[in-house]
Amino acid sequence: MIGLNSGRHRIARRRPRRMALMAVATTGLFAAFGTPGALAQEYPSRAVTIVSPFPPTSTPDVLSRWIAPKLQERLGQPFVVENRTGAGGIIGFNSVVKSAPNGYTIMMAAAGAMAVNVTLHKNLPYDPVADFVPLALMARGYHTLVVTPSLPVKSVQDLIKLAKEKPGTLSYASLGIGTPGHLFAEMLKKAAGIEITHVPYTTGPMNDVVAGHVPMMFPDFAPAGQLIRSGKLRALAVTSQRRLPAAPEVPTMIESGFPEFSVSGWLMVVAPSQIPRAVAEKLHREISTIINTEQLKGQIGSVGMVPAGDTPENASIEAMQAFVKSEIAGWGKLVREAGLAGSQ
Repeated sequence: MIGLNSGRHRIARRRPRRMALMAVATTGLFAAFGTPGALAQEYPSRAVTIVSPFPPTSTPDVLSRWIAPKLQERLGQPFVVENRTGAGGIIGFNSVVKSAPNGYTIMMAAAGAMAVNVTLHKNLPYDPVADFVPLALMARGYHTLVVTPSLPVKSVQDLIKLAKEKPGTLSYASLGIGTPGHLFAEMLKKAAGIEITHVPYTTGPMNDVVAGHVPMMFPDFAPAGQLIRSGKLRALAVTSQRRLPAAPEVPTMIESGFPEFSVSGWLMVVAPSQIPRAVAEKLHREISTIINTEQLKGQIGSVGMVPAGDTPENASIEAMQAFVKSEIAGWGKLVREAGLAGSQ
């Protein structure tokens, strides 16, 4: 089992005694968990819940619903997506931490709740490294600075000019305190020297931006792309290093004068850390295979994301664990630079 610590035991010098102890321990382990091969072969024997800690139409929710039917096809049992939203993903994370570590509750985790929250919160009620084991890195994604079409701005510099002309009158929406959408807007405030008011939501705020109730936000490109193409939102810039193939007309934040905004989010399927290794390995193989199909790669690319199924970070559970640790450090630097470290 992943995360299971093995202690040192005093063993008698006589070989027969040692062999007897080993036989008892082995028998007990097989009785509790079965052999690794049998365990993987038997799993799953009933429905599996994929927790989406963010609302319907959010990127974690969309990708969860893309892979759920594929997992069901491959493994022969239902994979059901369940939204457990609130507190920037913390509610969903807490529910999964407390679930049985048997592979029947897994979660689509985003960089915000998995990496940003570590530095943002003084007392985070979960440890992304100790409490979760990565099963598959799904995709890298980018955020987009969008405004309601009625706002008289066509570029990031136009927005900054308006904010300076009318200080304190503009506001921005986000999916909650500490989410990347909140973090990016605070970074923009600091870098541009402007004053805009945060309006956190517990459910998707994009409709309010479309309607003009809140003039701007930094959503994931995936759920915003269709609204941008239909003219219901105006995209000013993306946070990727280069322009996205799905929206080549939208400049990057780097092109707009903000080189520190070369940042990517990501989505990763995780499970409670004590999940049996054999089950974790099986899910890693199956999800990685699904990500690498032409259909899913096309779906992921169509919404401005980059599939991660065949990247070095997704090569093994250990590689993903190292990736998470490095991302916690990287995002922590951004949180501190935005002046938000320990603010929650």
